[in-house]
Amino acid sequence: MLLYIGTSGFSYTAWKGSFYPSDLPPGEMLRYYAGQFNSVEINNTFHRMPRDSVLAGWREEVPDAFRFVLKAPQRITHVNRLRDVSDAVSYFFDVAGVMGSRLGAVLFQLPPSLKKDVPLLHDFLALVPPGRRVALQFRHRSWLDDEVFALLHRNDAALCLVDVEGEPEIPPVATATWGYLRLRRPDYQVEELGKWAELVRGRGWSEAFVFFKHEDEAKGPLFARRFADLVSAG
Repeated sequence: MLLYIGTSGFSYTAWKGSFYPSDLPPGEMLRYYAGQFNSVEINNTFHRMPRDSVLAGWREEVPDAFRFVLKAPQRITHVNRLRDVSDAVSYFFDVAGVMGSRLGAVLFQLPPSLKKDVPLLHDFLALVPPGRRVALQFRHRSWLDDEVFALLHRNDAALCLVDVEGEPEIPPVATATWGYLRLRRPDYQVEELGKWAELVRGRGWSEAFVFFKHEDEAKGPLFARRFADLVSAG
């Protein structure tokens, strides 16, 4: 299994002196980060899509084996709520395609108020270009059933497993040949990370993406390193 581990975002000045060297220029953060981890989840694409030139620049700063995950724009998930988004989805994947092989996956995070609608999800998944991998983060309990999981499985779309306070617990169902985890609690003990590492090893995935939350104290990179060690040790 190929394991891609990192954090949600990388450009945090608060990490200087803990994760980043104190004197590291902001423009060198991604290159330094990519020397420590092999993947990053980009969340600012939820608010606005970067220019092609920005994505191309990121692509050139990281090794060939590095993978980016882009969080889909809120226009698709929260404003239009997956309806009438053909043009928006097409444009998004066209721009994201600038990253080439370094684009690992796209995360679609649905709003908590959006309830289960299988025909809507079916039509939406049909818009995803062939060969592109998508993960779905459901935030309303009604989505968490076998009918939805089967639809994801038919499209090799990953059910995003999320560990966060105040949201529904996601059953550890493998709906795709690959996996996606967002471990977003502010603190993790080694035993807790070990349980997640065991889950990842036991899913039978060909690849898995695991991202930890950004914290000013730079705990995310620390947890990511510990998690990588635990998976390797298993």
